[in-house]
Amino acid sequence: MTRFSVLDLVPVVEGGSIGQALASAVTLAQAAERLGYHRYWVAEHHGMAGIASAATAVTLAHIGQATSTIRIGSGGIMLPNHSPFVIAEQFGTLDALFPGRIDLGLGRAPGADGRIAQMLRKDLMRAAEAFPSDVVELQALFAGDSRLPLQATPGQGAAVDIWILGSSLFGAQLAAMLGLPFAFASHFAPAALDQALGLYRREFRPSQRLERPYVAAAINVIAAPTDAEAVLLGSSMDQSFVALRTGTPGKLKPPVEGYRQSLPPSALAMLEGFREASAVGSADTVRTRVAAFIERTAADELIFAGSTHDPAARVRSLELAMSAVEGL
Repeated sequence: MTRFSVLDLVPVVEGGSIGQALASAVTLAQAAERLGYHRYWVAEHHGMAGIASAATAVTLAHIGQATSTIRIGSGGIMLPNHSPFVIAEQFGTLDALFPGRIDLGLGRAPGADGRIAQMLRKDLMRAAEAFPSDVVELQALFAGDSRLPLQATPGQGAAVDIWILGSSLFGAQLAAMLGLPFAFASHFAPAALDQALGLYRREFRPSQRLERPYVAAAINVIAAPTDAEAVLLGSSMDQSFVALRTGTPGKLKPPVEGYRQSLPPSALAMLEGFREASAVGSADTVRTRVAAFIERTAADELIFAGSTHDPAARVRSLELAMSAVEGL
């Protein structure tokens, strides 16, 4: 049976604050736990006024204290931004605080535009090239490999579940080579979805971590009592994506009636591509579209993405979506 999980961008809404966004994240994670979602992930993004999870490990500690059973983790940590040693310490600490609950999804993108390299004082192009070896080093740090010059404390011996994330074939190939679970970012970059999952499954090599391929695929899900209300709620997410792609990102805006009809053809086409992996509508509509996505991907797990301007609407969306997809 397919598992269902949650990706939360911890959105800062127009008219709201970072503190309110972090409080809403706790409410959402608690709802996800109560409803039976398998895991709750947040992602590393930098310099974006509308996303409050840049300090990802700190955000996860905040969530962990407010929950008790749901797995929590990163979807993901952008490893080229960091020393593997520091990430081992951070997530080793999280594992000590919340044992058996910590996921570490790893990506090789910077999580920001080119200015982040200057702010981090790093050559991110070279760091991205070192991504595979950094993942292996991180595994060695958690394993307490005696060949390392220094052990990570916390970190050594931590039971952190490492994932490879990706929106292209590179992540799929690396996850297959290392025998790690693979999560595909189809919620915003669906173009290579089918090819990436096929490559991962074809080339997968069993490891101590995993005997057979394990795939998670992200899908935007906004559920509401009616299709029309869900489409209206989803217009906040649409506005956010168009703003990001046109170089004007900001806080998450309120819904706009008829937003898609107001767009020029080029922007609408771009949005349609982004929304390919989406289930926006009533419970019946969500069930139909999620079932089709499961059939397309044969994913072991789906990760429900999607932001709403009203945090309560996202909680209600998770409730309706879970009732719609139970048994799929």
